[in-house]
Amino acid sequence: MAELLPRLAISLPPDDEGVIDPFRLFERPPDEVWLEIGFGGGEHLAEQARAHPQIGMIGCEVFVNGIASLLGHVDRLKLENVRIFPDDARLLLDRLPEGSIGRAFLLFPDPWPKTRHQRRRFISRDNLDRLARLLADGAELRVATDDPGYVRWTLEKVLPHPAFRWLARRPGDWRERPADWPPTRYEQKALREGRRPVYFRFLRLPRG
Repeated sequence: MAELLPRLAISLPPDDEGVIDPFRLFERPPDEVWLEIGFGGGEHLAEQARAHPQIGMIGCEVFVNGIASLLGHVDRLKLENVRIFPDDARLLLDRLPEGSIGRAFLLFPDPWPKTRHQRRRFISRDNLDRLARLLADGAELRVATDDPGYVRWTLEKVLPHPAFRWLARRPGDWRERPADWPPTRYEQKALREGRRPVYFRFLRLPRG
C-alpha cells in the first residue's frame, strides 16, 4: 500500500479553482472515464477495470481498509487503469470538468436510516446536480441498495430531477443485476441475510 497508493492517488490542485482533467490521470489516455463513489472493498471497481482496459476507472473511498482491499485487487490483476481519490468524493466532483464522466456508480451506500441522519445520504439534490454536470450526455448513473427506505428515497430524489430518466421498463430491469454489473461483498451479504437488492440505472439526458 505504501508504494502503490502514492502512484494511484489523485491529489487536488492547491488552487481552489483548479480543474482536474480525468483523462490525463492515466498513463494511456482512456476512451472514457468511469467513477465509483464509495467503492467499499473495491471488487466491483477492479472487475470493471479488468473487463474494460480501455476505460479509466476512478474510485473514491475514505476508509483505509477499503483502499487497501482495492490496492490488493489492482496488484493481483496488474491493473493500469485505476486511480483512487482517498477523500470525500464531493471534493473531487467539484474539480472535474462538465461532461467528463461516462458512467457513475453508487453501490450500497450507507442508508442512514434514522430520520435525523438522512441529510447525510449521498443521494440528494445537490449531489445529483453535481453528477448531472459531470456525466456526459447518454451516460449512466447506477445505484444499488438493499435498504427499502433507500429505494424509496432514491426514486423520490432522482425521478423528479430533470437531467435523469429511469431506464427500467419492467421489474426485472431493476430487481435483477445486469450481466455487466459485477457483484460486491455487500450484495452477497444482503442475499445471505435474506435482503433483496435492487439495481437502478438512470440515463443522463441530452443537454439543451
